[in-house]
Amino acid sequence: LGRATEVGRILVVDDNESNRDLLGRRLMHEGHEVVLAESGQKTLEILAKESFDLILLDLLMPDMNGIELLARIKSDEKRREIPVVMVSGLKDEDAVIRCIEAGAEDYLQKPVDPILLKARIRACLERSRWRGREKRYLAEIEYEKERADALLHAILPGQVVKRLANGEAVIADRIDMASILFADIVNFTELSARTPAVDLVHRLGILFSRFDDLADQHGIEKIKTIGDAYMAAAGLPDPRSDHAKVAVSFARDILAETERAIDPSSPLRLRIGIHSGPLIAGLIGRKRFVY
Repeated sequence: LGRATEVGRILVVDDNESNRDLLGRRLMHEGHEVVLAESGQKTLEILAKESFDLILLDLLMPDMNGIELLARIKSDEKRREIPVVMVSGLKDEDAVIRCIEAGAEDYLQKPVDPILLKARIRACLERSRWRGREKRYLAEIEYEKERADALLHAILPGQVVKRLANGEAVIADRIDMASILFADIVNFTELSARTPAVDLVHRLGILFSRFDDLADQHGIEKIKTIGDAYMAAAGLPDPRSDHAKVAVSFARDILAETERAIDPSSPLRLRIGIHSGPLIAGLIGRKRFVY
């Protein structure tokens, strides 16, 4: 079976009308969609409104020569990825080198050989589409990396995430002085027995999400939730002298937030314990690890 022909949307730029029309008809016969431009300025106007898979660009034009126009295209962040094939009657090797150095994908001499033209266009379109696929794959990889980073930041302190990214295998720190806070809901077992599971989890989710917001406001590091219990720390991973004061302030706010929790028929009461002292903080485990 023969190889499938690559077709695309091509902009033909040539100040000579007969050359322009001849090249355009030839390309349309091959199945390409073709737009014609007679000058550099007209080309820039078209590129500002439309997109193309390939540009065939004449080197010698009166208002703006091909090298100048090529430089303008390659300086445009939105258009620089469009492959440009220079077309000229010049047989000067220096001209070819200048075009390639300026960013041209290829160079064809006039009169253009139809078979060579077809081969060069197919190769340019294939390369362009492979580059497009590569960019999409890289964008997907970057998106997944950002998602993974966001998940890590949701469960670990930012400093710890950076240390993991830098290759630290064992993360363990001795903190001279910090305050640890535990808060749990009073009579939660009785509440869970008479409340549908979905409603219970939903209610806890709303309440603990508000605790998370308050932790951010106070500079408190949330450690984890354990059923109806909420564990947080002040003074780690970054030490701070006012850790106890901040922990108490946070405790007062989450008490007030719990009293405001919606559902007057079954109000919630919070029990809170705070302890200050030295501690060891580190990353435990390799699967579903916890700081």
